[in-house]
Amino acid sequence: MRRDVIHTLLVANRGEIACRIFRTCRDLGITTVAVYSDADADALHVREADLAVRLPGAAPADTYLRGDLVVAAALAAGADAVHPGYGFLSENAAFAAAVQDAGLVWVGPPVKAIELMASKTRAKELMAGAGVPLLDPVDPATAGPDDLPLLLKAASGGGGRGMRIVRELDVLGGELLAAAAEAASAFGDGEVFAEPYVERGRHVEVQVMADAYDTVWALGTRDCSLQRRHQKVIEEAPAPGLDDVLRARLHDAAVAAARAVGYRGAGTVEFLVSAEGRPYFLEMNTRLQVEHPVTEAVFGVDLVALQLRVAEGEPLPAPEPPSPAGHAVEARLYAEDPARDWQPQTGALLTLEVPDAPGLRLDTGYVGGDTIGVHYDPMLAKVIAHAPTRTAAVRLLAGGLERARIHGPVTNRALLVRSLRHPDFVAGRLDTGFYDRHLADLTAPGGGDPATAALAATLAEAVRAATHGTGTAPTRFGAWRNVPSQPQVKRYRGEPDGTEHEIAYRTPRTGIPEPYEADSGTRAVSVTPTRVTLELDGVVRHFDLAYDRDRDRVHVDTAGASYTFTALPRFTDPTAQTDPGSLLAPMPGTVVRLAEGLAPGAVVAAGQPLIWLEAMKMEHRILAPASGTLTALHAAPGHQVEVGALLAVVQERADGAPAPEETA
Repeated sequence: MRRDVIHTLLVANRGEIACRIFRTCRDLGITTVAVYSDADADALHVREADLAVRLPGAAPADTYLRGDLVVAAALAAGADAVHPGYGFLSENAAFAAAVQDAGLVWVGPPVKAIELMASKTRAKELMAGAGVPLLDPVDPATAGPDDLPLLLKAASGGGGRGMRIVRELDVLGGELLAAAAEAASAFGDGEVFAEPYVERGRHVEVQVMADAYDTVWALGTRDCSLQRRHQKVIEEAPAPGLDDVLRARLHDAAVAAARAVGYRGAGTVEFLVSAEGRPYFLEMNTRLQVEHPVTEAVFGVDLVALQLRVAEGEPLPAPEPPSPAGHAVEARLYAEDPARDWQPQTGALLTLEVPDAPGLRLDTGYVGGDTIGVHYDPMLAKVIAHAPTRTAAVRLLAGGLERARIHGPVTNRALLVRSLRHPDFVAGRLDTGFYDRHLADLTAPGGGDPATAALAATLAEAVRAATHGTGTAPTRFGAWRNVPSQPQVKRYRGEPDGTEHEIAYRTPRTGIPEPYEADSGTRAVSVTPTRVTLELDGVVRHFDLAYDRDRDRVHVDTAGASYTFTALPRFTDPTAQTDPGSLLAPMPGTVVRLAEGLAPGAVVAAGQPLIWLEAMKMEHRILAPASGTLTALHAAPGHQVEVGALLAVVQERADGAPAPEETA
C-alpha cells in the first residue's frame, strides 16, 4: 500500500477542534496551516498555527464551506495533507475527493464510505443488510395514532437541525414543512424522514478506528444522552449501566457497520438504546466527534495521531485496542443562556481559566481577551475529567467547572454544575429527555449568596474609585470630624436573572469601606479593587473581582459560586423605554422566515411563533408577547439584525382580546 509521510497539515476548520489538532501536530513535528474568515482574523487557532491563509468573507457559506478555497489554500501554503475536523466539510464526499484530486492526503475515511453514510435513509438500508438493529421507518403520509410519537429527522446533516418530535397528528403536516425548510437551509437538502420516537431512550455510541489492513477497533461506548435541542451537552465513557451482553452487541454492530462500508480512520456509530435495553442504529458519523476526548482518556490514546497514522498508510499499532482504565466525563461550555431558550451570547470574553488539576483537561478555541462573534457555534470550550471511578470523575468535573473563572457573556456553566450533581445523573439514570424534565429546576434562581457577592463588589468599587484603581490608600482632604458618616448606596443588577441589589456602605477613619449596618454580622477584613475578604458570622470568605473593559460590569468569584453584576445608575434613563408589545431581537442573527401570512393588521395570539431568527448555528422563535394585532413589522427573511433591534409591534387590547384589524 502507498505510504505518505505528512510534513505539513492544513486543518479545514476553526476554533477548538483546529487548536486540538494543532496540539497533536506539534507533538509529531508536523507544520500546521490554519484557514480563517475575516471574522476569525484574530482567533486563537490562527495565532497557534505555523501558517495561515485567509478565506475572504465572514459567513460560513463564503468561507469554511467553500471547498475550492480550502483546497487552494492548502496548495498555496505548501501543505501535503488536509484534516477536516468536525462540522463544516468534514462529511462532504465531494470535498474529500477534491482534496485527493489535488494530490493531497485526506485525513479521513474513503470517499465511498462518506457517500454511503451521508444520507441517513440510505445508511439504514445498508445497515439492515449488515444485520445492524434498526427502527422501522414510518411513512408520514399514512401515519396513524398508533404510530405516535414520531421523530422527524433530516436525511442529510446532523446537530439536531431539521429534527422535530410530533405527538399529535394534526400538527404533523406543519412540522414536516418546518423540518424540511430548516434542513434545506442548513444542509442544502430538504429530505426528511420519520421514525418512532423512543421515550426515555439513551444516546449511546461506539468509537471505531480502522486501518487499511482489515483491523477495526471498537474503542468502548460513550453515553451522550444529556442534550439540548438534540445537541449534546454532557458525554461520558464508558456508558454507565450497560450489561456485558448489551455492550458486546453494540461493539459487534459498530464493527459490522464499519466493515460494511470499507471504513478507515476514526468514526462513530450512534445508537438509540430503549428503556428496555434494546439498541437501534441511528447513524454513522464519518469523522472525529466533539466528544472524542473521553475515549482518549479512558483508552490512553491520541485519536488524532491515529488518524494521521492511518492516513499515512500505516497499520494500527496492534490487532486489538488498548485496555480501558477509569471513567471520563466531558462538559461542553457554551456562551448561551439556558434559562432563556438557550439564547446564544456574544461579546468580549474577559477571562477563561480552568483549574490546573490532575485529571482535568481543557480543549478550547478561546482565551481571555478574545471576542465571541455571531457567525459560528457558541461553544467556548470542552472540560474533561478522568478518574478511576465514575463518581470521582463526575465530582472532579463539577468542582473544576465551579472553580473556573469565566467572565464575559452569560454561559451554561451553572447548568453544567447542577446537571452533574443532579440525583438522576449521579445515579446514572440517563435519557434524552433529561432537560425536558429538569430544565426549570436546573435554571431556577437561588442558591449561593448573591447579596454578599454584591456587597463585595460594592466595597471593591468604592476602593477602586477612591484610588483610581491602584488599591493604594486614598488621599485625605481636610480635617477628620467626629460625626457618624452617612451611608452611600450602590445598586447592581445580577445576571442573568435580573435581580437587583441595593447596598448601603460607609467609609470610616480606617479608609476601608464597610457595610453600613455595623451589627449585621459582616465585617470587612480587607478590601482592594480585585480582592475582598469578609468575615461572615465568624467565617472568613474571599471574593475575587474582575471588571469588563467597556461595560459597567463586575464579575465576582468565591468558593462554590460565581456572579456577574451590572452597575445601575442612581436614576432611570427616561429614554431607555420600549413601547409595549415590542418584539426585540434577543441576539444578533439572520431572519430566516416569518409566520405564514404575517403582515401588519394580522391578528395574533399570545405565544404564537411569529419570526424565526438564526444565530450561531441555532434557530430561535420570536413569540407574540400578547394576543392582539400586529401593527408594525420590521423583519423580512434574509435581514441581518443586531441585538435589541425592533422586529415587530403587537398592540394588545386592555381586556386581553385581539384588537380590531388596523393598518400599521
